[in-house]
Amino acid sequence: MALPKIDTPIYELELPLSKKVIKFRPFLVKEQRNLLMAMESDDKDTIEKSIQQVLNNCTLTEGIVIGELPILDVEYYFINLRARSVGEVVESKYRCENKVNDTTCGNMMDSKFNLLDIKVQMPENVSDTIQLNDKLSIKMRYPQFSVISSDTDNSTDLVFTMIANSIESIFDGQQYYYAKEYTKLELLEFIESLNQEQFNKIEEFFNNMPTLNKKIEMTCSRCGFHHEINAEGLDSFFA
Repeated sequence: MALPKIDTPIYELELPLSKKVIKFRPFLVKEQRNLLMAMESDDKDTIEKSIQQVLNNCTLTEGIVIGELPILDVEYYFINLRARSVGEVVESKYRCENKVNDTTCGNMMDSKFNLLDIKVQMPENVSDTIQLNDKLSIKMRYPQFSVISSDTDNSTDLVFTMIANSIESIFDGQQYYYAKEYTKLELLEFIESLNQEQFNKIEEFFNNMPTLNKKIEMTCSRCGFHHEINAEGLDSFFA
């Protein structure tokens, strides 16, 4: 006689940047175990690959390619998946850095917050179309999750690869050049041909990308200092 099957709930979520609506199931015990093992390894590449594999397993909507989603969409999806799978409330620890008589307090403070309260903070007055000079402009898209799994360990190469992969089109005042029609090498050569002022404009776009944000308030039980912590990024919520 076969063992009974357990019904699995199905959830629906709209991703904040791509606006794609996905259906997903909670991750299973074996998938949670693999995630925990990856996080215990403290290897960023292993953790990212494990997250991508779990999201692939749990996604029920056809046509969703996790690696092609913006990084923030993947982080937002994973936070919601974790909330629906393990529990919405997580516990974190923060060290009190308040100075008392020229000595750092150092008290470890416990914090609890709801993962579903984490919001996407969108930048103000940042356009995805960057005017490089009087005629030349470049339209960007937010970097895909796959770019952080790049083979290169060189941070400079990673930055250039991320920029190249995030170009949607180039306009010279008369004609559009769509990035998908050109090789990575051609796009890298275009980036390298920019002057420093033009390159800085592109860097500004990446420095002002949307972030996951949660304001956490707590009072140190040792020194009484009231903390207001703005936690940003996936690492901040599972530290």
